[in-house]
Amino acid sequence: MILLAESAQAYCYTGGRPFDAERPTVVFIHGAQNDHSVWSQQTRYFAHHGYNVLAVDLPGHGRSKGAAKASVEDMAGWLLAVLDAAGVERAMLVGHSMGSLVALEASYLAPQRVSGVAMLGTTYPMKVSDALLETSRSDEPAAIDMVNIFSHSMRAQNPSCPSAGVSTMGVSRRLMQRMSAINPQHLFHTDFTACNAYANGEAAARALQCPTLFIVGSKDMMTPARSTKMLTSCVAHGKIVHVDAGHSLMSEQPGAVLDALFAFAATSV
Repeated sequence: MILLAESAQAYCYTGGRPFDAERPTVVFIHGAQNDHSVWSQQTRYFAHHGYNVLAVDLPGHGRSKGAAKASVEDMAGWLLAVLDAAGVERAMLVGHSMGSLVALEASYLAPQRVSGVAMLGTTYPMKVSDALLETSRSDEPAAIDMVNIFSHSMRAQNPSCPSAGVSTMGVSRRLMQRMSAINPQHLFHTDFTACNAYANGEAAARALQCPTLFIVGSKDMMTPARSTKMLTSCVAHGKIVHVDAGHSLMSEQPGAVLDALFAFAATSV
């Protein structure tokens, strides 16, 4: 579905079903150097089981137009503009990695519009090492290779994961390469810099009143489980679900992630 947000084209995948503003809505927000397709194994199920799905491409990513946003705050403002354009007054937000910060900040900016927040592969502060920041600026292909190694557990390197003949790491790497081809203006560096600079996470987490879910990869090297303690301690009512996966948990353990999200939606949409 194509919408107009902040005077530019915004693309939202709807899970293969027509959008109906009368149904409860779940918004999926991807992470750095990704697009809506990282949610393919969760969004279609939601769309065919009673929910509206809006899996966004952030500006500068995928099919959405305009320059990539340079801050989490700007991405969150854009996301609220997408909800306006879709005629959605209230939605559950699901974000992965950088997208989890966008969901968190959007809930802080407009708490009355958010029925629940699910954060996957999250942490705060979401600091990026100086070496990776510099590599993302000066040698993006090398940064893509580095992040793919760090984002997947050894389980993902088995060619049978998640199904025979599928290379989870290969799909992820090719998607990031495609994002580079679409937007050659140091997209990875822009995304990483936004994550690194975001400073409102603690205040936003403490302000959360809606149902909150944290889905944590037990083998995540990018945002290790231990690094989520600041966020989870700020949200006393938050639920934590651990899955046997690395940072790319939606593709490594699609069924476990879907089960956790769908159960959560039943209580928060």
